[in-house]
Parts: sequence; C-alpha cells; structure tokens
Amino acid sequence: MNARFADTAGLLPSAAHGRGTLRNPAGRFEPRQTEVFDDGWGAPEERPLPPTQVTEEHGKTALTYNTSPDLDFDRTLNPYRGCEHGCIYCYARPSHGYLGLSAGLDFETRLFAKPDAPKLLEAELRKPGYKPALVLVGANTDAWQPVERGLRITRQILETLIAFKHPFGFISKSALLLRDVDLFAEAARLGICRGYVSVTTLDASLARKLEPRTAAPQRRLEVLAALAQAGVPVGAMVAPMIPGLNDHELEAI
Repeated sequence: MNARFADTAGLLPSAAHGRGTLRNPAGRFEPRQTEVFDDGWGAPEERPLPPTQVTEEHGKTALTYNTSPDLDFDRTLNPYRGCEHGCIYCYARPSHGYLGLSAGLDFETRLFAKPDAPKLLEAELRKPGYKPALVLVGANTDAWQPVERGLRITRQILETLIAFKHPFGFISKSALLLRDVDLFAEAARLGICRGYVSVTTLDASLARKLEPRTAAPQRRLEVLAALAQAGVPVGAMVAPMIPGLNDHELEAI
C-alpha cells in the first residue's frame, strides 16, 4: 500500500500548553499510516491532549555501549525512555519508533522508567572483568525530567556510582539538578564527575516554544552558578544553534 503521512493533529486542540508538538505521526517502523480527513459526515471533534503515562521497563543491563569515534565516552546510562520536557528539536525523538510509538506526542507523553537500573548498574560494576571508564548519565533523554522528582531513579544511580568511586558525566536542562547538589559535590571532591547544563536560549518566550517543560533560561544559569559554587566541574552546553532563530545568542550565552 502507498502509506500516507500519519498525523492526528486534526483531532487535537489548536494550541498545546506545555507540549512541544501536536503531531503524532506513526512510528517509523510501522507497516501502515493513516491521516485524519473530513469525509463529508462531519469533521472529527477535538479531543484533549493525552496525559503523561509512565510504564516500568525491566531490562537485563543498565549500561549501553557505543563505538563512535566522535564521542569521548563509550558507555551511557539512561533511566528513562521518552522525555516530558518536550523539546521539539530533540535528537532522541526517533528512538521511540523502536517501541512502535511516535516521535511526536508519544515521545513526550508515553514514558518508560527503569526502576531496576541502580541494582543492575551495581551488578555490572561488580563483575570481575569490568573496566571503569566515564559513564554519561542521561545521554539520550534527560535523567532529571519531571517524573524523576517522584521516582528518584537517577539519584539512586548517582549514589551507586559514588559508592564505587566510578567516574561519570551528566547533562541536563532541569533545575532538579539542585536536589542532587550534595551528591555532585561529593563526586567532585573525589574527582569523578563533570557535567553540563544545556542552555539553548536566554529568551524565555522562545524557550517555552522550543522546550516547553524545561527550567526557564535564567533558572538554568542559577543552576550552573550553584553547581560551580559547590565545586562541581560544570559548563554550559549550547545546542542546538538554529540559524535565524537563536544563533545570534551564542556570545551572550
């Protein structure tokens, strides 16, 4: 069959407070796609935006390895699949296709949490043949996104890494980093951590469009300052730079 571009935007409200997109095209690996259209029997009614759903995911390992020559780390740890921050430009959106879900609204509303990750990590670190190297926490989706406030999976992961004196890095655009400043400070004292706070723009109105559920730009700068004051090696990750939209802010950031 000739697949038609799938988009359920016609069934959703015309504005989405706190969501990065209204589109929800079929997953990239799905065999068929559909589209909404008026067949003359009346236009479909709008339906409310879906709430965030969190499903537990139980795996066999916590660490994911890569062999990319472009990266200075070979292992990552992601406590969550999907991200409620809803950044419209997120490079991780297509990964939801592996779950049979959409890179659109599904990515920011259909989340998967890994409650076993801390114990799985400990088991991997205890293996006789394991060789320590920096593990990047939250490389794919933000490990400090809103659901972490209640689930606290990421905090348990940090506690495990510190207990083993294992080097780690982090990247986030969440003010929830400040909850764990005590752990970051301890890791910095041991010389085993470094990280970045993602700052895309200093324009709060633009940030609300690009990154609807993240901390405001000024708040992120405060997070940077607090981490630095606690002795944590931290910097600003300035990306993406989008020509004509935020590239003129690079020097100011």
